[in-house]
Amino acid sequence: MGAIEDVYEDLEADVSLEEFEEAVEAKVEQMGGLADEETAAMLIAHELRDEEVNGIADVAPGMDEVKFLAKVTAVGDVRTFERDGDDAEDGRVVNVDVADETGSLRLAFWDEKADAAENELEAGQVLRVKGRPKEGYNGIEVNVDEVEVDEDAEVDVQIQDSYRVEDLSLGLSDVNTKGRILDTESVRTFDRDDGSEGKVANLTLGDPTGRIRVTMWDGQADTVEALSAGTSVEVVDGYVRERDGSLELHVGERGAIEELDEEIQYEPESTAIEALEMDDTVDIAGVVRSADPKRTFDRDDGSEGQVRNVRVQDETGDIRVALWGDKADYDIGPGDRVAFADVEIQDGWQDDLEASAGWRSSVTILDGAGDAPGGDEGDGADEQATGLDAFAEGEGADAGETAGSDDASATVADSGGSGGSATASLQGEVVEFTGTVVQAGSPVILDDGEETMSVETDADVHLGQEVTVRGAVSEGTLDADDVF
Repeated sequence: MGAIEDVYEDLEADVSLEEFEEAVEAKVEQMGGLADEETAAMLIAHELRDEEVNGIADVAPGMDEVKFLAKVTAVGDVRTFERDGDDAEDGRVVNVDVADETGSLRLAFWDEKADAAENELEAGQVLRVKGRPKEGYNGIEVNVDEVEVDEDAEVDVQIQDSYRVEDLSLGLSDVNTKGRILDTESVRTFDRDDGSEGKVANLTLGDPTGRIRVTMWDGQADTVEALSAGTSVEVVDGYVRERDGSLELHVGERGAIEELDEEIQYEPESTAIEALEMDDTVDIAGVVRSADPKRTFDRDDGSEGQVRNVRVQDETGDIRVALWGDKADYDIGPGDRVAFADVEIQDGWQDDLEASAGWRSSVTILDGAGDAPGGDEGDGADEQATGLDAFAEGEGADAGETAGSDDASATVADSGGSGGSATASLQGEVVEFTGTVVQAGSPVILDDGEETMSVETDADVHLGQEVTVRGAVSEGTLDADDVF
């Protein structure tokens, strides 16, 4: 075996030996006798290794030329454009979306190649691509020099007409998926590098198989203002991207979000509150026992932030949840059954754990109020204290709402229900009190929106129920003779 064959055997490149030998001969001629065949073979091998990438994730703008294997996920229409010069023929281009197990990108086929791509390519085909990467409007694009359909190769990317949340994978495009809106966020603006202004908004979508964050760009961002939690929708022509290790479904100008008449179900799989640990990022669900007023604070950059605390209870325990930013405006009150997704578990007041619902979290009011047993007799003590200071580093102890945003520091007051002080003047008197059950254990705690009342009773009540109690007050607790 000669020197050229030895180098070729070690190369493991997607070229034939004949093609490799021709490239070596051309390199020897190009070098003008400065390199023998073995040296030229090693130079060609080095160039080929630089071109071959392990997957789409390795393709980057600035590479001279790359080769990779990918599956077609969508074929666009031919678009024409005018070239400079009076006699210049109109140009043509077709965009083809491709993906592999590591990511996705867009191929650009120009002029004659555009005609061939439109007529010969279809979703599901596996292509061997050679081309030049660049930064495109929607991410990386590759201007195609050569392409070949490989009928024997396999790329593990699923192509479907409609996707469930659990079916979504990195690199998919032209995605249609149905779901129930769990949470929405307001439209935000940003400046692009070219000086133009862009818009973006987010919502969280769930179906029986899971949930996903949906990002809407520019013209689609305004759609969020007409949508609300609980609405069933279909995302049309979305594409899947990755952010901070999680998949997101993006919707651009060619996509849409349309309301549906059908009811899409979503039931979260939550972590028991008693099992929560510091630094977890988890989903929790339960019934709201109490809700504090919204608080505002000044960040270090001079902007204003806001936070609201609610205490949530499930069958295993309870925890305070801090709602930051727009989430502090949510209409949540005692008796509501709520799911909190992607909350961070942190140190709270008096070393208690606290759940922080920041920009990455979603908050969903579930259908109906649920029953949850009460805690021990000391349960809710911190809810009834007033004027207790809590210190928050950053909004939701997040690094900010977007990467590199401001560090917020604030002092906020954590005041819960008005508890025992409201009944201090009623000691020994027989009183009647009407309120919503925010704790169904012993004692029962009622809240009428202005004050709370601890009640000793054997009556069967449940969270969220509105009841009236009558009895004598002793040491801040009403001993109920009547419950109706």
